[in-house]
Amino acid sequence: MADIDKAEKPKTLKDKLWNVAKTFLKIAVTGVLLYYIFHKIDIAKIKTLLHEANLVWIFAALICFFISTLVSSWRLLTFIRSIDLHLDWRFNLRLYLLGMFYNLFLPGGIGGDGYKIWLLNKRYKIPAKKVFWVLLFDRLSGFWAIGLITVVLVIFLPQMGVHVAIPGSIFVVGSIVYYFVAHKFFKEYTRNFFTGHAKAIGVQALQVCTILLVMLSLHHDEKFAPYLFAFLTSSLAAVVPFTFGGLGMREYIFKYTIAEFHMNQELAVFLSLSFYVISAIVSLLGVYYVFNTSKLEEGLPPMDEQISDENRA
Repeated sequence: MADIDKAEKPKTLKDKLWNVAKTFLKIAVTGVLLYYIFHKIDIAKIKTLLHEANLVWIFAALICFFISTLVSSWRLLTFIRSIDLHLDWRFNLRLYLLGMFYNLFLPGGIGGDGYKIWLLNKRYKIPAKKVFWVLLFDRLSGFWAIGLITVVLVIFLPQMGVHVAIPGSIFVVGSIVYYFVAHKFFKEYTRNFFTGHAKAIGVQALQVCTILLVMLSLHHDEKFAPYLFAFLTSSLAAVVPFTFGGLGMREYIFKYTIAEFHMNQELAVFLSLSFYVISAIVSLLGVYYVFNTSKLEEGLPPMDEQISDENRA
């Protein structure tokens, strides 16, 4: 019960002021990064890329990202069920879309993960700590999948001068340690460990395909691997706390990773911004539940049918 009381404790004036300060700081950092990036690239070339883009391929990229969102929601549901909380998949998807909207458009405010913790704690009386660890392992599975695909891409990047056996060995050892620690100290959250991580591979693969489709829309016929490698590296920026949903930091990392390969930096920025816009469009689906909160939990069965007695403790 201590976790529940803690989760429902009202925010103090100091907490509210800190949240406002964080919001301004994130916007400021984002603004500085975007100014620096666009000051260093040729804006006219980016406009040319925009005009040349084939909208059919762009639409295909949008659909691909939406499918990745569905799989990502499915992955989260897998981890949620490890604590014996059997959510309806439709409610989980609606909650996931709402969380995406909060994460992208309300930085420093409620936050998608924070809202999930609050709502699941409030409705199902699950300790906030349990929900937090579920969400953390969901994120970690994504990091792991990014690492795996990045290692595979190294095979197609001989200019890095690194034999694939080196990052491959590091990844394998790291994966073993990761699983050992998770299974040893967080056993409850690893009941569906392998299933969740398999779905994480699907999520990241679909997001890589999203970038590929955007590149095809631009009739790109040169090397793909450096851009995909830069995209995966920049994907980690989405969780950096001092950026507006990853905007700014993602473009910065994308641009300068590509610079190391002596590739088209304007294309790199265009790809990164395109991915942000696509994710923003999909995230806007969640705004429906901001104004129609009753629809979020519509059709849910009684709480007793979705949670075990053990998890109410």
